[in-house]
Amino acid sequence: MPNLWSYEFYLNWKEWIVPRDAVLVESNVENNGFFSVLSGRIVQCDGLIGCSMSCLLKENQLVSLVRVGSYLGGNESKFRYSYVAKIMSVLYGMRDGERSELGLLMGSSLKQCRMCRVFGLWYNTEDWSLYVVSERYGGKHLNDLENGSLGRDEEKMNLAVKDDMPTFAIIGMELCEAASDLHSQGLILGSLSLPCFNVDHFGRLYMDLNEVMVLGRRVSKMIAEVVRMKLKSDDKELDVLLKMDALKIDAFVSPEMLLEFLQKESVELASGCLRYAVGYGSDVWSLACLLICLLIRRPFTEEMQHYYGLFPSLIEEEGSDYMGLYTGWMEKVIGLLEHRLGSEFLSLKDILCKCLSYDPGSRPVATELWKCIRQLVIKPECDMMVGLEHKVNEENSSHCLVLGELCQLHLETYKGSKRGIIDGFQPKDDNDKADVDQVAEGRVDKDVVEGLSGSHVKSIDLKGHIDCITGLAVGGDFLFSSSFDKTICVWSLQDFTPVHSFKGHEHRVMAVVFVDEEQSLCISGDNGGGICIWGASIPFVQEPMKTLYEQKDWRYSGIHALAASGAGYFYSGSGDKTIKAWSLQDYTLSCTMSGHKSVVSALTVCNGVLYSGSWDGTIRLWCLSDHSPLTVFGEDTPGNVTSVLSLAADQRFLIVTHENGCIKIWSNDVFLKSTQVHNGAIFTVGMEGKWLFTGGWDKIVNVQELSGDEFRMDAIPIGSIACDSVITSLLYRQGKLFVGQADRIIKYVDAVKFHILQSRH
Repeated sequence: MPNLWSYEFYLNWKEWIVPRDAVLVESNVENNGFFSVLSGRIVQCDGLIGCSMSCLLKENQLVSLVRVGSYLGGNESKFRYSYVAKIMSVLYGMRDGERSELGLLMGSSLKQCRMCRVFGLWYNTEDWSLYVVSERYGGKHLNDLENGSLGRDEEKMNLAVKDDMPTFAIIGMELCEAASDLHSQGLILGSLSLPCFNVDHFGRLYMDLNEVMVLGRRVSKMIAEVVRMKLKSDDKELDVLLKMDALKIDAFVSPEMLLEFLQKESVELASGCLRYAVGYGSDVWSLACLLICLLIRRPFTEEMQHYYGLFPSLIEEEGSDYMGLYTGWMEKVIGLLEHRLGSEFLSLKDILCKCLSYDPGSRPVATELWKCIRQLVIKPECDMMVGLEHKVNEENSSHCLVLGELCQLHLETYKGSKRGIIDGFQPKDDNDKADVDQVAEGRVDKDVVEGLSGSHVKSIDLKGHIDCITGLAVGGDFLFSSSFDKTICVWSLQDFTPVHSFKGHEHRVMAVVFVDEEQSLCISGDNGGGICIWGASIPFVQEPMKTLYEQKDWRYSGIHALAASGAGYFYSGSGDKTIKAWSLQDYTLSCTMSGHKSVVSALTVCNGVLYSGSWDGTIRLWCLSDHSPLTVFGEDTPGNVTSVLSLAADQRFLIVTHENGCIKIWSNDVFLKSTQVHNGAIFTVGMEGKWLFTGGWDKIVNVQELSGDEFRMDAIPIGSIACDSVITSLLYRQGKLFVGQADRIIKYVDAVKFHILQSRH
């Protein structure tokens, strides 16, 4: 398996992964889910989702979810990528700008108190999509408020404006605080609407960046449709479209933002349209519209429809006077404010009008707007608590979320996937499919990720045994397999046909090992204590070269494991709690190593050390030169004792599997990590370079990538292969994976490189 991503890349994002079973989606999106915010609920959590975030998830906590990418690896593969690997694949397939925005989005939520916290990234296996999971307070938005004057109908707004101002001032200050906090981080929103603000149970407002992202996508879609209609010169249909979309989107987008969207659409602007850069003033314009909407409600909503009705005049057209039209619209809004506020709140009216200036440089900053609104409830001469010195980043180093890559539609055609399956959305009928094709067909990278794939994975079943497979070994051009059927089968690695069968055991064969010294040998051990030594080269003979028997007593339960040192010895692990060293020169017993308190269930050799694992839960290390004990792992490990079932070792790590589905990793005599990788006992483990393969009771081969060093180590779940039966043994050699199963079948999997297609949106 090739490198999918670097370890550093994994470390940068691993803390943001929300557990697979943590989120339950409560509302499914009908039609085009690309522009929607899903609502969900935390249903299962194990506390913190990452040390760096310190975001505590609570059960039954409401969350919002916004799609930021999709995984299009397909469902046909025999090899299924893991939950973590799919998230990493989607992230790795993003453009640098998209990942940077995502990091900025999530990082900002940790620094600001007026934002809904972003918990991280969650992959939905139902639609193959990656979502940003964000906090949601009771599911209520600012436009859902029903109490107080701000929720009255126009007929009820004839009470004194003075009675409304305390409520308005509290809401207005919190809106300004949210925007000002983001500006201090160099983040420009670009557009706002009432649903972008959540209300908690204390009535405080929090900005939901998930809603801001989706709002940006809706605005982008609306403008793309306007441009398309304008180019068709269908002015009547265009006017209807604008009014419908303005009502539906309810977005407040500044003039310079509209011009910026047109620039992205490569539209020639009408002569006389002054262009200004998008900056913090663009958010001030949107904030002012929010505040005016809260004060005036329906009349201002109607004026916003007229505002968007001016939009086509921005597109190249003779005789259009957008500046004059905008000035006329602004005068109407000023008239509405004068009617609503009267002469008592002139300072509020004046600053709101300044916020609507066409030139962003003429608009006040968010903190000035905050100060003016605060004076509605606290007179300046009595305000002793605030000395506001608020700094913002330079605008040339700021980033606009709505204009960023995560919020923009990409109309590039994705030709590699099934027609109509875009961003995980499967159309219900042809009408839905046509809508998706017109709006956003998704896109994929030209650079593809290599790994294991469905149609490219070759799988062959090797059938020859009549009982459970217990061991596998490769030597020369042959595969040797042992079984409960008391035989050892020899298979050709060229065409995977059975070549020979060794028959000589009187009991179930429990283990097999290949030895290549002066003579190629196959050594097998059974649960009656018999050890058979076979010639492992052509021509094969029926009878063993030598048969050895261990001493039996009433506690004895046969041989459970075998290993060869490559230095003239092979070793047997037995039910009598000992390890025995046998000479390959004269096949005599050289010594017996004692120390375990239960069955010796696993043996492996590496770097002059013999590792033995036992049902007593410990691993003992022995020196190969004199067979003396070196040290013991697991004696002081806290928790319940769980039997060791298999071992794998190389120059870096020792891998230990247990009956409870956990693997433990040691390096240089130091315990590094314990992780649950299977639901049930792990009977077998294999390691090749950085790749780790495990199989067991749950009938799944899990593939993990070992990354890190002696100080920090991760076993990153990459994927799995589902099998038909309990996995009792496995062996990985040079891109070929052999899996022994309890149903007497050996499965051969050829891990040919393949291409995964990954969509960015």
